[in-house]
Parts: sequence; structure tokens; C-alpha cells
Amino acid sequence: MSIVVTGATGHLGRHVVEQLLEKVPADQITAVVRNAEKAADFAARGVQIALADYNAPASFDTLFSAGDKVLLISGNEFDKGRVQQHKVVLDAAKAAGVALLAYTSAPGTLTAALADDHRGTEEAILESGVPYVLLRNSWYHENYTENLAPVLEHGAVVQAAGEGRVSSAARADYAAAAVAVLTGEGHENTTYELGGDEAWSFAEYAAELSRQTGKEIVYNPVSVEAYTGILTGAGLPEPLAAILAGVDASIEKGELEVRTGDLSRLTGRPTTPLAEAIKAALTD
Repeated sequence: MSIVVTGATGHLGRHVVEQLLEKVPADQITAVVRNAEKAADFAARGVQIALADYNAPASFDTLFSAGDKVLLISGNEFDKGRVQQHKVVLDAAKAAGVALLAYTSAPGTLTAALADDHRGTEEAILESGVPYVLLRNSWYHENYTENLAPVLEHGAVVQAAGEGRVSSAARADYAAAAVAVLTGEGHENTTYELGGDEAWSFAEYAAELSRQTGKEIVYNPVSVEAYTGILTGAGLPEPLAAILAGVDASIEKGELEVRTGDLSRLTGRPTTPLAEAIKAALTD
């Protein structure tokens, strides 16, 4: 039996594998990657490396074994039919008779277009009959803290989220929840709504940035249309810009405010505060 992590060299996948290495022997972990060189550090520590690609179904044909626990980390190629990509993994997992398939999804309250592929994947998983866990991750702190340069340059946080609040958490927190599911028992056929313990608004985010930098940083709310234009002006493809602006519209409606406490219960600890994530980003 192996614990198999797809997208293992991505931002979330790396956290998952690192945390698994603290819990189980390395030879019980399989990291699924497209580029073996990016996983060389894991291989050196004894992790099994498997080369596979969501866009190449045959690459998954013999990857899984009966009894494996699989973490399907959702793809990020929005233009390549993510539901079909995910079904490649699902079909192979079902054929092999895996013990569990955990999937990183989006909050059940999210109506933005970003959620469409997640809902489609969830439906396919439920129809498959494979024992599952749906890890409905809210937003990551890093979605904002990894993009501080323009905020600091212009002294403004620009979003289309109005006064909406976000229950974000660190990638490491969501990874810890996945590890708890993959290494624990009794999670089969369960859906977890995951988010940070403390929701925050963008005005509060700007105020925290001001406090930590000593610079005046304001929150400048704009319309969804204006924000889409800002993102495309910064070089994002228009479809992706529209998806991200749509998330802001959902934030304004309260759709990324998660109050279940599932994340801290699964991990056994409080989630990482936004202020801590900001401090880490500013000192990197």
C-alpha cells in the first residue's frame, strides 16, 4: 500500500509530501510528477517517483495498486478541461481498487466559475463508487502574500470584493488536513469544508500590511469589470482574469467565509493567522 500524491511538486503538493515524510516511511509515499528532475530531492530521501500527466491517460494505467490512498490535487490548467483531466486519475484509481481518493476541491458555497470544474469532478467521484474524501479548500493566504510587490509599490490593495470576508489559511494548513486524512482512519465518504479560523476583510488586510511595513497602504475596492481590466492589463489572459474577478464577486457575497472549524479540527491546531503569513512574506 502506498500513499500517492498527484501534482507532488506543485505549491500544495510539496507541503503534503514534506508533511507525509514526518508521519510515514518514505518508501510508502509515491510522488506523481511530470518532471522527475523537480522531484529529485524527494527521490533522494527515498520517496517513490512516478511520471504521469493528466493530459496523458495511459500514463496512469498501472500507477495505482489495490489499497492505495490517493490525493488528487486539482489541476491548474483552466483551458484544458480539468474535469476530464481529473477523471483520468479517477478512472485509474477505480480500476486499481484504491482504498481512498481524496480530492482538493472548492467550498460548497462558492458559485464563481472557478468552482464549476470542482463540482463536475465531485459529481464524477460520487458516481464512481470509489471511497472518497472531498477536501473543500477555501482560499490560500499565499494567493495574496506572494504578490505583494505591486501592493507595496502603489500603496494600495485593489480588489473587487467590497466588504466581503475571506477565511483563508496557509497552504501548509490545508496540506496538514490532507495528511491527516491520508494517514488516519474513518474519513471515507466524507466532505470537509476547510477554511481559516479567522475571516478577514481586505480593509483589515491593508491595515495589517500598513502596520507591518510602516507604510500607508489603503484598500481600494473596484468593480468586477474594472478589476478584470486591471488583471488583463497586468498580463493575465482574459479568461483567467475573469475567473479571478469572479472569485472576488463571490467574496463580496460571503461565499469564501467558512465557519465549520473543520480545518483546525483535522489538523489538531489553530490555522496560521494572516498576520503571520504577511510577516513571512515580507521577510523572505
